[in-house]
Amino acid sequence: MTTTRDAPARPATGTDLALHLLRLGDDALVLGQRLCEWITRAPTVDEDLALSNIALDLIGHARVLLTRAGRLDGTGRTEDDLAYTRSEREFTNALLTELPGGDFAQTVARQLVYTHYAVLYYEALAGCADPELAAFGARAAKETAFHRLHADRWTVTLGRGTAESARRMRRGLERVWPYAGELFEEDDVVRRLAAAGTVPSPAPLRAEWDRRVTDVVTRAGLTVPTPSWSARGGRAGLHTEEFGPLIAELQSVRRQFPGGTW
Repeated sequence: MTTTRDAPARPATGTDLALHLLRLGDDALVLGQRLCEWITRAPTVDEDLALSNIALDLIGHARVLLTRAGRLDGTGRTEDDLAYTRSEREFTNALLTELPGGDFAQTVARQLVYTHYAVLYYEALAGCADPELAAFGARAAKETAFHRLHADRWTVTLGRGTAESARRMRRGLERVWPYAGELFEEDDVVRRLAAAGTVPSPAPLRAEWDRRVTDVVTRAGLTVPTPSWSARGGRAGLHTEEFGPLIAELQSVRRQFPGGTW
């Protein structure tokens, strides 16, 4: 009689870390590009500047993360190569980050979901053993904390404003909530990295995220949506139909003038 044993788990590799950082970098890059769409279109000049500055922070995060990912994956690709030469299916961002802004309330709802996650994750990353990643996590946590305050303030302002602003805020929350779960997904890559102590897993952060966003939504006089479905696929390169035009615009100058410098 013979018995079988489960194969031992494969240890984390540099390729695993490269993929994880690519995912985080893609989140920041794509969301930053989405926020850039509000430039000259925001409700007020102050908001035009605020959203522009948040977008710049996110693109700064993307630069750090994509640069490190390119160093680790063995291909020698630069941050610009990863941003401007990959196809749609090669992007690994969570679907939430590519959702169209819709009206201002929907953009605020998307920011509420993302920023509370980002602050928690970057705070956890600041405690990792890798000094470069820890330093980045500490800086990114401070910057996204300001983004979170912006989203919190507007969620409450719109929820407690007029009947129309509350309706739009409620509709925005309902639109983005099914996409929240993907931010906390844990696959084999994340499990290997977390087991090795290389980076934190986002999954254990979900309970605290739920508590924090529920507090904000409640202060806004609204209720947390209970969606009947949950979006998945962005991490595997499966994207929404709106993603193609977004990436085409992002990459248009580089593709029109390959190798160009300014």
